[in-house]
Amino acid sequence: MNRCCLALLLCTGLTTLAHASDADDRFKALYTKEWSWRQQQFGGLDDEDRQADPKDDHLPAVDAATQAKRLAYWDDVLKQLATIPAQQLSEENQVNLAVYRPQVENLAADIRFRGYEMPFNSDSQFWSDLGFMARRPLGDARAVRNYIAKLDDVPRYFEEQVANMRAGLARGFSVPRAVLDGRDVSIASYAGVKSPEDSEFYAPLKSLPATIPAGEQAALRKDAARAIREHVIPAYAKLLAFFRDEYVPHARETLAAEALPDGKAYYRQQIREYTTLDLDPEAIHAIGLKEVARIDAEMQATMKASGFKGDFAAFLEFLRKDPRFYAKTPDELLMHAAWIAKQVDAKIGRFIGTLPRGRFGIEPVPASIAPFWTAGRGSAQTYWVNTYDLPSRPLYNLPALTLHESSPGHSLQGALAEEQKQQPEFRSHNYISAYGEGWALYCEKLGKEMGIYHTPYEEFGRETYEMWRAARLVIDTGIHHKGWTRAQAIDYLASHTALSRHEVETEVDRYISWPGQALSYKLGEIRIVELRARAEKALGDKFDLRAFHDAILAEGSVPLPVLDQRIDAWIASRKAAAKS
Repeated sequence: MNRCCLALLLCTGLTTLAHASDADDRFKALYTKEWSWRQQQFGGLDDEDRQADPKDDHLPAVDAATQAKRLAYWDDVLKQLATIPAQQLSEENQVNLAVYRPQVENLAADIRFRGYEMPFNSDSQFWSDLGFMARRPLGDARAVRNYIAKLDDVPRYFEEQVANMRAGLARGFSVPRAVLDGRDVSIASYAGVKSPEDSEFYAPLKSLPATIPAGEQAALRKDAARAIREHVIPAYAKLLAFFRDEYVPHARETLAAEALPDGKAYYRQQIREYTTLDLDPEAIHAIGLKEVARIDAEMQATMKASGFKGDFAAFLEFLRKDPRFYAKTPDELLMHAAWIAKQVDAKIGRFIGTLPRGRFGIEPVPASIAPFWTAGRGSAQTYWVNTYDLPSRPLYNLPALTLHESSPGHSLQGALAEEQKQQPEFRSHNYISAYGEGWALYCEKLGKEMGIYHTPYEEFGRETYEMWRAARLVIDTGIHHKGWTRAQAIDYLASHTALSRHEVETEVDRYISWPGQALSYKLGEIRIVELRARAEKALGDKFDLRAFHDAILAEGSVPLPVLDQRIDAWIASRKAAAKS
């Protein structure tokens, strides 16, 4: 190669690097600024996965004017993103962009559809979510004072939520009336406390750190009691009156998301957000029916292996009624969950290469939300087990539930995400349902290889959980697209799974009031199973299961198409390494 050609090549390469650097710098500056702004916008909120900054001294604004400003901000971010040449970004930032852009698009779309006018569903509510900030320890006097300031801010926060809900009612954008019965119990549990010291919000004041002098501790406790007595309890009482006297009587009688204002577009957006796929409801319904038929055959075979002589309906009735399958006390249920989790601990290193340092605890679901909560839920810190109504919590389902919610499911996954330092915070602090729930459902199936299911009944419990998620594809699209009734959905879920009647009804109400979310589990799991099969076929005897799982988990929460691309790249790199 002559010197002129070499110089031209070097010049071209440096120009390319300059473009890449410029595009990367612009993208990083944009998402860094937006993420910082986003944290300020939603400061003060706490949930099972996110701990509010103890420096926050107020709850976020949720009024319509603030929402409009947020939409304008995110629309501007999207315009700026469109000017960044994606092909000039580094490979790492091309992945970051593929995660970031739909994240902002979903945030903007939710405001565009005015989703803030329906700030709760039968599973999750803004008034119950505030309880999470009372479940965190307060590290110093400043954190205590800021916590008290947030308690003082509850009335303003609730008033803005009520104004939004009134606007929703006025245009027919509400939670369906059919799922509202009894949902006031969670509000009443906060409004009906006898004294501030009995309130859940007083709990963190009972064990303040010794670094705060005794006299200051007493003053802080007195001030917290004042805030709860004068502001928190009255705010919940006022919300309770609104819910009973205004919201429930005027809530819409329809069920379908497509019956809402601009409902067809709204439901498709919910599908895109929760599945990260652009699938229409008919296609999802068909996938669900196919999966239901496949799993049904497996359940029939497991029933026969158990030695049961009756038909499928009789077997379900037997499982729901026989006392051997149910804990007699909440502690017994919790101890069973802990025993299963320890079995997983002994084997997890054979299936996951990179394990988190973080550990999770096992706690009962708080009484204020337990009646309408799921059987369990997991975060990096806690595996919540619902001990409410023990006859609806069968032990044969507990291995699958534990694998899903704790390790190697949500708790392990969440802890790895928290410890991930290489990715931007908009990735490490974000949760994409199709990825997260897909992984957790895959972990239920992985439990077979781990040897966690010891009896045909526990294997049937795993299958009934998989059927439950497949049936969701049919039920969610059935309700929100095909016009199914609540009774039709309940009958479908009850006849295909061994879930208790209580669980069946609370789950169906969840799907009715939370369109699209239920679709993420099975569609995500299907994709991960497909990716594993693809990797096994491509790599043959060079396939390493631990390395495959590490590759899945290392990506953090990503859309399914991105996961596809990343695992394809991982397969190619493993093949190249094997050849060399």
